[in-house]
Amino acid sequence: MAPRVVIIGAGPAGVRAAQTFVQAGLRPAVVDEGRRDGGQIYRRQPDGFSRSYDTLYGTEAERAASLHQSFDALKSRIDYLPETLVWNISANAVHTVAGTRYGTLPFDVLIICSGATDRLMPVKGWHQAGTYSLGGAQVALKSQGCAIGSRTVMMGSGPLLYLVSAQYVKAGAQIAAVLDTSTFMQRLAALPRLLAIPAALRKGIALTRVLSAARVPVYRGVQPVEIKGSPRAGVSGVEVALPDGKRLEFACDAVAFGYHLRPETQLADLAGCRFVFDGDARQWLPEIDGDGRSSVKGVYLAGDGARVRGADAAERTGRLAALAALHDHGVQTPGIADTDALRAELARFSRFAAGLRDAFPWPAKLAASLPDETIVCRCEAITAGELRRVVREAGAQEANRAKAFSRVGMGRCQGRYCGHAGAEIIAAAACVPLSSVGRLRGQAPVKPLPVALTEEEAQ
Repeated sequence: MAPRVVIIGAGPAGVRAAQTFVQAGLRPAVVDEGRRDGGQIYRRQPDGFSRSYDTLYGTEAERAASLHQSFDALKSRIDYLPETLVWNISANAVHTVAGTRYGTLPFDVLIICSGATDRLMPVKGWHQAGTYSLGGAQVALKSQGCAIGSRTVMMGSGPLLYLVSAQYVKAGAQIAAVLDTSTFMQRLAALPRLLAIPAALRKGIALTRVLSAARVPVYRGVQPVEIKGSPRAGVSGVEVALPDGKRLEFACDAVAFGYHLRPETQLADLAGCRFVFDGDARQWLPEIDGDGRSSVKGVYLAGDGARVRGADAAERTGRLAALAALHDHGVQTPGIADTDALRAELARFSRFAAGLRDAFPWPAKLAASLPDETIVCRCEAITAGELRRVVREAGAQEANRAKAFSRVGMGRCQGRYCGHAGAEIIAAAACVPLSSVGRLRGQAPVKPLPVALTEEEAQ
């Protein structure tokens, strides 16, 4: 009997995994929360929009077109479920909801390609209306064809900071400033690793040239101080401290910020996968082998949902995970792909990703200096001071204990946006290693569900 295959996600990893299974003669089910394939990086524009690939994706236009064409060719040979949320995973079954209908997809092989999301460090005032993550600002541009404001400040660090800033400039939006917490010396030190993928390095340099040509002011080594504004009018400006201590304020009506990306690991957690602490990245990640096998039999992880290494690497991990699953189920795959070559290419991307981590580090030290009144969990309006209080008065030195006492991470996002920063605040307040704080446990449903549901069993 051919194994029943379910793939979660139709981004670069999910598309290439599906393509590999089809080449092996199988018909996988592809479940995607998005309206159309492409994932976040290659998100397709809505019906009726006619912007060119070059306009939408810039230097990635050719790769985006290739992925979209590949998926279009697969549609008649897969079971495609768009606009469908996977809200829980149990033993050998995926639980979905589409609109007001829920279903259950049994599987022998599950490939989780859940992608990544923004990694955020709070700043005083980030709850003001008009504050977005960098990814959110990018979605507005790609899916709605609009900017998040008439005069925007881009703040944080990482490749996405420069990519989104350049995309906004090309779209004709006004950028008040790009404020980067990383320094030129950090980038210089990371250069040997960044040279692992020269083409990617050149693309990054090209983005900075776009900003320079548009005369967008770029400041490096800054420390965010406050996003200013009011409940009535929203964002009105951003204040930062320069390396020499000087304070600068930039007038704006919108802010997009973030610090690189982090894997979306909730589904891996619900599937029962074991996690390990990555001291270099300062985060808990699902344990996988070189081909994407998790600690749970039949469950494989691919793409940025397992390790953030970029879209090119995600395509390769999608193929490797599918090939590993086929091998584990005794399905022959002659001539489909060269696994040794894929692993060698992936090693280069891993080295480049390590270089990016060094060049644009997660600003962990900012957590200790956040004012007590800074909101950390926007869903529940939990402040840094409240987190420090439960550490000091209740002895809550573990993430889930702090959650029980303070409600941090109990809102709609379940800690996706506050979990990493909250752990850093707890570790700093308790004077303990970040690894000992642990991570917030995943709970189903991963996102809010409609109240009125009808059952529809998927065969």
